[in-house]
Amino acid sequence: MPEPLTRPEALTLFAPAKTNLGLSVLGVRPDGYHELHSLMVPLSVGDELSFAPAPTLTLACTGPYGTGLPTDGRNLVYRAARAYLDAAGLDAGVQITLNKQLPLASGLGGGSSDAATTLQALAQLFPAGVNLPALALSLGADVPFFLTGGPALAEGVGERLRPVALPPAWLVLANPGSEVSAADAYRWLDETAEFGPTLNLPGIITALQGGRELPYFNSLQSGVLRRHPEIEATLQALADAGLHSVLLSGSGATCFGVARDAAHAQAAAASVQTAQPGWWVAAAQVLDGPSRAGHA
Repeated sequence: MPEPLTRPEALTLFAPAKTNLGLSVLGVRPDGYHELHSLMVPLSVGDELSFAPAPTLTLACTGPYGTGLPTDGRNLVYRAARAYLDAAGLDAGVQITLNKQLPLASGLGGGSSDAATTLQALAQLFPAGVNLPALALSLGADVPFFLTGGPALAEGVGERLRPVALPPAWLVLANPGSEVSAADAYRWLDETAEFGPTLNLPGIITALQGGRELPYFNSLQSGVLRRHPEIEATLQALADAGLHSVLLSGSGATCFGVARDAAHAQAAAASVQTAQPGWWVAAAQVLDGPSRAGHA
């Protein structure tokens, strides 16, 4: 007879950041949401979350960007846990600690990744017949991506995902300390209606393989730069460090550039950090598969 399945008593999981190797906003849908065409990739930098069954649902936030974060229903991690327990019909609780390493409102999908990681952790701690992708979409348009475990072409509002195989790639990320609301970034785009065509996905992949300038763009970038000149300076700093294809990540304020390899990424990141000690700077690899490691 097969061995009975055992559930872990506790878990610590990595919640990867993401960026967009091209983000095209095609237009506004009849329902008011935006139609997207974006190559989303998970990264080797991110937050960490710990989970343990408990009598009630509690959340604590630690780390360099955890101070002052809400620990109730205003926090997407708390809402994700509550949604899973309710969907599973469980009268149970869990103690969650969010070690927040990513800057807030930074265009790296940190909150969405934390929420997706919470759903996956609770599915391991409290197995039940819950439709995780549907639950993820109810929490936010980017949350389903973080269940996929690898690069994906995102369409619709971001819920239609198609896995994409990419060559190895290293990036350098830099955030000047600004926060940009995604709602504001989309509103600024709507004011100009500078919507884009679909991305040249084959061209992006070919350029990535050859180490050439990537033929991509971010529809949100122009509107954000007009209101945040410090972000334009961030893009320039990455280019000055020898990185190519510099671009705004999501709605910002984080920017990134593409490095030749791991050594180049580390050296360029160190150079930018030395020049701008107050910025958040990181070298990151594009992940090509599931990246969360859990342990009891």
